[in-house]
Amino acid sequence: MSDERREMFRQLAVYSQVGMTFVFSILIGFGIGWAIDNKLFDGKTAPYFSFIFLGFGILAGFKNLWDLTKKMQDE
Repeated sequence: MSDERREMFRQLAVYSQVGMTFVFSILIGFGIGWAIDNKLFDGKTAPYFSFIFLGFGILAGFKNLWDLTKKMQDE
């Protein structure tokens, strides 16, 4: 396999990791908030914890995006 092709696959893997990590962190954050609202408090606090943990998931996604960007700049 040529070096150019290998570099293309490496970049493809990095960019797909960024996208999947961003989406999964948002879904996991929302899922935790939903579970707290509906399972722990029987829906009495809905949708407050869902929105709070959705915000945490979005922040986690941006933090991971920031870390990967810094890592790519260092290379």
